[in-house]
Amino acid sequence: MISAGDFRNGVTFDMDGNVLQVVEFQHVKPGKGAAFVRAKVKNVITGSVIERTFNPTEKFPTAYVERKDMQYLYNDGSLYYFMDTETYEQEPIDESKLGDNFKFVKENMEVKVLSYKGNVFGVEPPFFVELEVTETDPGFKGDTATNATKPAKLETGAEIKVPLFINPGDMIRVDTRTGEYMERA
Repeated sequence: MISAGDFRNGVTFDMDGNVLQVVEFQHVKPGKGAAFVRAKVKNVITGSVIERTFNPTEKFPTAYVERKDMQYLYNDGSLYYFMDTETYEQEPIDESKLGDNFKFVKENMEVKVLSYKGNVFGVEPPFFVELEVTETDPGFKGDTATNATKPAKLETGAEIKVPLFINPGDMIRVDTRTGEYMERA
């Protein structure tokens, strides 16, 4: 059990049958009245984020989210196949559970598969990936306004904004959490 007074970022707990993760929290002690905890919590199954206040003495059962390292193998229609790196068992996961940042994952890449009580609800790619630029417009010499960017298509099919000096065939590092260009690889 965890009490609301012990909330920290990343803590997962079970409330009303939903698995929630604390995104942000703040202990508030007003001049009059009792103290309370204001928290922004994310439903790990649906991805929805809500802001709520809790009494610091409220208790919730702790939810243990399992993060398993798996290797992405291939996709077949709407099913994506992952292999457990320890047992070599393959597990199909439906496309609806992958999330937006999965567009940066290429075959044979290591990812974390998230599950709660055996039910897979998400796939977490590595924070930074190195991908090849397959298509982008050429940048011209002297065409350098401050922080100018252009669209580029990556080898996984994802499209991001890159600086003007990036050309097709360049390897770049991408932050999968924000989908932003970081640097040349």
